[in-house]
Amino acid sequence: MTAAYTPPAALRLVGTAVDAYLDLFVSGRTASLLSRPSPVRHNDFDFPVVVDRIEDVAEGVAALTMSAPSGAELPRWRPGSHVDVFLPSGLQRRYSLCGDLRDRTHYRIAVRHLPDGAGSTEIHRAIEPGMPLRLRGPRNAFEFVDAPAYLFIAGGIGITPILPMARAAALAGARWHLVYLGRSRATMPFLDELVAMGPESVTIRPDDEYGAPEIEALLGMAESGAAVYVCGPPPVLERAQLHAFTANPSGSLHTERFSAATVLDGAEFDLVLARSGTTIRVGADEPALAAIRRAVPGAAYSCRQGFCGTCRVAVLAGEVDHRDRTLTDSERSTHMLSCVSRAAGKSLTLDL
Repeated sequence: MTAAYTPPAALRLVGTAVDAYLDLFVSGRTASLLSRPSPVRHNDFDFPVVVDRIEDVAEGVAALTMSAPSGAELPRWRPGSHVDVFLPSGLQRRYSLCGDLRDRTHYRIAVRHLPDGAGSTEIHRAIEPGMPLRLRGPRNAFEFVDAPAYLFIAGGIGITPILPMARAAALAGARWHLVYLGRSRATMPFLDELVAMGPESVTIRPDDEYGAPEIEALLGMAESGAAVYVCGPPPVLERAQLHAFTANPSGSLHTERFSAATVLDGAEFDLVLARSGTTIRVGADEPALAAIRRAVPGAAYSCRQGFCGTCRVAVLAGEVDHRDRTLTDSERSTHMLSCVSRAAGKSLTLDL
């Protein structure tokens, strides 16, 4: 299933009400119910911020609130948006905005510390209030669509893009329900905020109290025609994609992952890095980006889903199996996004 579902006109009233609330809260003006901001293209916004405060919002999870150094308004955003964060070390990482859309002067992100994650380690150990950072965005590949009702399923740190969606639905008076999964309550950020939005609309389901979740049963909670949003670890997303149509044949499924998608239909191929003359082998089950970073550890990336464009690289020779959602036809004749695209033949030569 995709986001292509369009409810009848009578059922679009709740969805347009959500848009109306977003337009009023984000822009501070009265706007057409159907108006939407134009999508932001890569590099449209690149700006400095200052870290105002850092809060421990769960075990291993830090929330950073940031503002412009001048106190000016920050670029507008919609539920599901993320920003690229440029860290002092030079690392670039992508985090969902999880603050209040109505607050035009602050952004909030939340970062779970991963022992093998260089970006999350730097944020948890080296970033302090008052430090400057640079952001790019916001961008959105997890659009909040019009629907007669909503079911949100969030796993762990996957709550970050879901939280603003649930808040927007609540403010608009839409029918919605959120199921929040996690290892334990202590590891699940923003519990109090969610419950405050409507305890009857939020189900908190930690594994240590209820056992492993049955995603098929949770999908069955969706109303007919509802938009179902799922964000969390790969097993949750995979089960949702497998069973969503059966559980809700008239609705739509929308997912976002924080890790690279598993390559299910790949074949091995060679990458020739023209600048160094190095040839590296890309495994059948790994992205080209992973192989590139073995030879070029500083190679930039962000979304790992083929939409942000950060890992774009020029192709000097070879045919590309393009799997991204960003490049134009003309761009695909000379470039690829290494996080998702692969060689259509035996090898590719890249300008690296």
